[in-house]
Amino acid sequence: MRAFLLPLLACCIAAPVLAQTAKPTAKPAPATTTAATAATPAAPAKGGPTSIGSFDDWQAATYDESGQKVCYAFTKARKSDPKIAGRSEAVLTVTQRASGRDAVALSAGYEYAANASVDLSIDKAKFDLYTAKRSAFARDGHAVVDALGKGKTILATSPHPQKKQVKDSFSPKGFAKAYDAINKACPPK
Repeated sequence: MRAFLLPLLACCIAAPVLAQTAKPTAKPAPATTTAATAATPAAPAKGGPTSIGSFDDWQAATYDESGQKVCYAFTKARKSDPKIAGRSEAVLTVTQRASGRDAVALSAGYEYAANASVDLSIDKAKFDLYTAKRSAFARDGHAVVDALGKGKTILATSPHPQKKQVKDSFSPKGFAKAYDAINKACPPK
């Protein structure tokens, strides 16, 4: 059950932040505004997340958020460089809600500097993610999901507050099946 805690936190943070993004290509709000909003997500139900299943390197689960079912798929970084003392695991998550589809978030395991951005590469496709506290969010989740479904390599390059570049490698193996599972559990309306 502990394995679902980090992605659940990322999903909870993603909801209010993604709701503020009017256009996928719009410049994100300043980190102070976004972070303040992200600090007060709706709490999941007492029972916590419910596993849908394991799909190779990806997991899928659901939870209740203010009476609405939320479904998400996630994977943990297979390799992170450099190793940073006190850093929690990096987690890549795709979330489906009735209010929004294909929300892509990266939980870094450390807090980003204000107005930082993260480069997400899936094979040759490049995506710029904006940050809020300990998470980064895709401006165009649909494009990221499309690339994830076809991808062979996933690399996130993030700035660390100590002026280091952090590289997290993720596996795409099992993403398509996990994505199908969350769409079946939370179909589009």
